Amino acid sequence: MNDLFPEPLPDGITLLPRQADAVALLPLIDAIAAMSPPRHLTVPGGGSMSVAMTNCGMLGWVSDRSGYRYDRIDPLTGRPWPAMPAAFTELAAGAAAQAGFAGFMPDACLINSYAPGARMGLHQDRDERDFAWPIVSVSLGLDAVFLIGGTRRADPTRALVLADGAVLVFGGPARRMYHGVRPLKAGHHPLLGARRLNLTFRKAG
Repeated sequence: MNDLFPEPLPDGITLLPRQADAVALLPLIDAIAAMSPPRHLTVPGGGSMSVAMTNCGMLGWVSDRSGYRYDRIDPLTGRPWPAMPAAFTELAAGAAAQAGFAGFMPDACLINSYAPGARMGLHQDRDERDFAWPIVSVSLGLDAVFLIGGTRRADPTRALVLADGAVLVFGGPARRMYHGVRPLKAGHHPLLGARRLNLTFRKAG
């Protein structure tokens, strides 16, 4: 299945290669970024994330010294987050249904922008209210190495390459697994240049 992850994926994780089209999605992402610019969020310890982030939908994920949370207002602009495009909702709902999670309707989309060297440390997605719904993750641009661990931070991890257009759905027994992204390697994508964009869809409220 994958050079770094040849064995079957853990229960609850589905990889859908070439499911997303950067040509169709990038203009929508650029329009969202024009209204709510990507920024490097401060984490509770005082540092800043290497990944630049913005959101769209009814809720957006934010972080500062007071902690992690979802909010209806973009703290940078003081306005509600941009509406989620219908194409985003259709992509996320369709991928979730293929993975066995029919009825998924996201109310939050986190848009992460990776430059070479940017990474995402091991973490659990646990700020959402209902863990019965999956996370739907869309990869665009440069390849990324996604790490899948266990339900404890100290559990060993396995690596999975996420190429341009890949959609990863994780829910059920995988919903509370620790996961992250290794530092992005330099490269060039014909449309995004030296970038990776990652859309993660959640039912947060």
